[in-house]
Amino acid sequence: MSDSLVIIPTYNERENIEKIIRKIFSLSHPFELLIIDDGSPDGTADIVKKLQLEFPQLHLEERTGKLGLGTAYIHGFKWALARPQYEYIFEMDADFSHNPDDLVRLHNACAEGSDVAIGSRYVRGVNVVNWPMSRVLMSYFASMYVRLITGINIQDATAGFKCYRRKVLEKIPLDQIRFVGYAFQIEMKFTAIQYGFKVVEVPIIFTDRTEGTSKMSTRIFREAFFGVIQMKVESWFRKYK
Repeated sequence: MSDSLVIIPTYNERENIEKIIRKIFSLSHPFELLIIDDGSPDGTADIVKKLQLEFPQLHLEERTGKLGLGTAYIHGFKWALARPQYEYIFEMDADFSHNPDDLVRLHNACAEGSDVAIGSRYVRGVNVVNWPMSRVLMSYFASMYVRLITGINIQDATAGFKCYRRKVLEKIPLDQIRFVGYAFQIEMKFTAIQYGFKVVEVPIIFTDRTEGTSKMSTRIFREAFFGVIQMKVESWFRKYK
């Protein structure tokens, strides 16, 4: 039984799901894996169910309908917290934009004293592969915008590749996390810092997906842009104990 749980939300990831599962289970550190599938019509969940016969450390939660990235992770966090064996809880994507090998580095950063470890594209320059320049600039300047508005010193504020120590997720009131898209990633980092947890950035190389379809949309971007201001203003009236 492992103390490390990787949470991967999925929607139509049949091209990637078996490969990412097998890769994670081949790593030197033992991980367990929780797939949270939002009713993928392409049969992603069916592939996971077949692999569960081979891998007892593979878990699946199925939800009806596409309910959003943030709610999937909150569901996964609560699932993990209900099981006391998990000390390290990870977020990552299914599409290999996050290199599974870096899970070990994120784990080590938390095991060596950090409370949250972020797989960061921008802590050492810009480390992004296969993105058009327009998207690189949008992502990079989005993080600058977040730092300006919130005052947090995180170079990659929208990063979705992270390791949390259990105590962080136990402290954060998960039912009060309101955002569902990339703003969710910002809100979780901001809240952890407000509670005084040690957050570090671990440099990674981010490679855009080669299979499947991106879930990015203008609605998600808009939520992040205006949500940052709303989140900062609300923090003035909130006590972090």
